[in-house]
Amino acid sequence: MTRMRFMLCITLMATATAASAQTTRLSATPSRPQPGAIVRLSLRGADSVSSVQGTLAGEPLHFIRSDSGWRAIGGIPTNAQGNVVARAFVRFASGRLDTVRTTMVLPLIPKPKAVPLKVDSSFSRPLDAETEARVARENAAAREVGRKSHDSPPMWTASFLRPRNSVVTSVFGSGRVFNGAVTSRHLGIDYRGAEGEPILAANRGVVALVDTFFLAGGVVYIDHGGGVVTGYFHMSKHLVAAGDTVQRGQEIGLVGKTGRVTGPHLHWTARYGTVTVNPGDLLTLPRTWYPGKGQ
Repeated sequence: MTRMRFMLCITLMATATAASAQTTRLSATPSRPQPGAIVRLSLRGADSVSSVQGTLAGEPLHFIRSDSGWRAIGGIPTNAQGNVVARAFVRFASGRLDTVRTTMVLPLIPKPKAVPLKVDSSFSRPLDAETEARVARENAAAREVGRKSHDSPPMWTASFLRPRNSVVTSVFGSGRVFNGAVTSRHLGIDYRGAEGEPILAANRGVVALVDTFFLAGGVVYIDHGGGVVTGYFHMSKHLVAAGDTVQRGQEIGLVGKTGRVTGPHLHWTARYGTVTVNPGDLLTLPRTWYPGKGQ
């Protein structure tokens, strides 16, 4: 009889564990993201979950408890192909650990629409070794801002704003054609602007980098915390300094034509950690994905 009770107890425990694992589910929106997309991850299931960590494309995910479970955002690399897997590492109140995952299938992406530009031949000429080294250092500095953004909690509690209320002249992902040759993909959003017009902070954050880059000209990078960073390029003037806390909608600089450009405009970019993402996706995050209280 004792042996039967013991076996029954083991069976019930195994059944409970299996049921718990089955009810904990990770999902992603969109499930078929474009390269460079910001995805929204939801973990729903057992009420006994005490903490969640995760990874996507080599970057940590910062899960926040919500009324319907746990949620986080992540970034799809611009060079991603095929399937991308997000993982959540779940700790239950009992101390038990579990790993759940969701697979996102990237659609076949057609060749990006080309944006033809007639410019001086220097734009399509290879850079010399010294300039290449400078560009590499500047890119590394920008990636470091993204990496460090994981070390601080989100500072934003409201929606992201457009940094300029003007016409978009080039969208994220379009191909750049200089004098008939495709040279790059456009990894940001360009806004029309005359030299000296204002540029606004898209959300609350800390100014992490103010500099003059070879390609981007006058730049400001804002660390919004939780892995989210926005960058503002080609400025004619900076109105903030590294270490400043800026508010959503605050004027941080002026439109210019510094760096490797054909005319004055704002190039707006974003990162999730070290992954370059479409800043336009920040503008469409649902209210339930704002950390803290949405406004």
